[in-house]
Amino acid sequence: MARIAVLTSHPPFAEGGHLVIAHGLVEALRSAGHHAMVVLTPQNRFGRQASAYLATWLTDIGISYDGKPIDQVISLRYPSYAIRHPNHVCWLNHRMREYYDQWESFRERLSWKGLLKERVRRSLVHAVDRQLLTRNVHRLFAQSKTIQARLVRWGKIPSEVLYPPPPSRRYHCDSFGDYLFVVSRLTALKRVDLVIEALRRPEATGIHCVIAGDGEFRSVLAERVLTYGLSDRVKLVGLINDDELVNHLGRCRAVCFPPYSEDYGLVTVEAFASQKPVITCVDSGGPAELVIDHENGLVCEPAAESLALAMRTLMDDRDMAEQMGAVGHRQVSEMTWQRTLEKLVLV
Repeated sequence: MARIAVLTSHPPFAEGGHLVIAHGLVEALRSAGHHAMVVLTPQNRFGRQASAYLATWLTDIGISYDGKPIDQVISLRYPSYAIRHPNHVCWLNHRMREYYDQWESFRERLSWKGLLKERVRRSLVHAVDRQLLTRNVHRLFAQSKTIQARLVRWGKIPSEVLYPPPPSRRYHCDSFGDYLFVVSRLTALKRVDLVIEALRRPEATGIHCVIAGDGEFRSVLAERVLTYGLSDRVKLVGLINDDELVNHLGRCRAVCFPPYSEDYGLVTVEAFASQKPVITCVDSGGPAELVIDHENGLVCEPAAESLALAMRTLMDDRDMAEQMGAVGHRQVSEMTWQRTLEKLVLV
C-alpha cells in the first residue's frame, strides 16, 4: 500500500472544516490500508502570503523521515497546492477568497494606497494559482460546484466536482425534538445573525434554537439575543466536542445553515447522516447544491421573513421533517469514502 501525505494550510489557533475533511481523508486512507498523515503547510497573516507560497514550494515532500518515499500527496487549500510532487492531486477547498469572490467587499475596506498594493498582490496570486493548479497539480477536484464555478470564472481552470462525505462519527437519530440546531464558526459570512433576526419575527414565535460554535462574531450575536429578548429561546453554547455535536444532530428537529456562498459546508451532510433536514438559502453555495427544496430540506431567500417561515414549516410538521431527513439520509449514504478514494488515490 502507498504512503500518502494529505496537505492543508492552517493559521494558528483556528478551527475549520478543511481540517475535519483532512483528518477524515487520512482515516479513510488508513482504513484502506495506506500509510497516511496530515501535513500542515504555512498560511501566513495577510500581506505575507508570498512567503507561505514560497515556503511550501521549497518543501521537500518526496521522502519521509525513515528514508522511504512518499508515493502521493493530496492538497486541499491554498497554498498547500504549491507543494511539488510527481503524484499530486488537489481536492480544492478554496483559494485565497479575499482575492477572488470576496474581492469587492475586501477592497471597500482599503485606503487608496492599500488598494494599489493589493491589486498588484491579487494579480500575482491569480497568476501563481493558475500556474500551480494547471501545471503543478496532476489532477484537480473541486469540493463543490461553487468552487468549480470560481475556478472557471477566475482562471478558466477545469476541474471535476467531488463532494466530501461526512466524517466518520457515530451519527444517530434519537428524535425530532423541539428545537433547531445551528453549528458554525461565528463569523459574518456564516450569517448566524440572520438566524437570530428570523427568530425574532412573528412567524418564528416560540421556536427554540441552540447555536454552537465560536468566533469573532459571538459577542455581537449574544448582544442581539439579549436586545431582542430571545434569551429564553436561543442558547449560544460555544464550542462543543464531537459527542455533543452528534447528540444535538440526533435530537434536533432540523439543522439551520444559511451561510453566504459557502465553499462546501460539512454540516449539511452531517445533518443528513443524522436523518435531519437542512434549512439553507438560495445563495448559500455548497449547502444549496445539496439541499433540494421540499425533498431533503428547505431552500429559502436570504431574508429574515423567508427563513422564519421555513423554520415554522418544519417546527409545525414533525412528519415532514422526518420524511425529508430520510431522503437526505439516503442521499448521503451514497457519498462514501470508498468512492472518494477511488477518485483521489493515484498509486
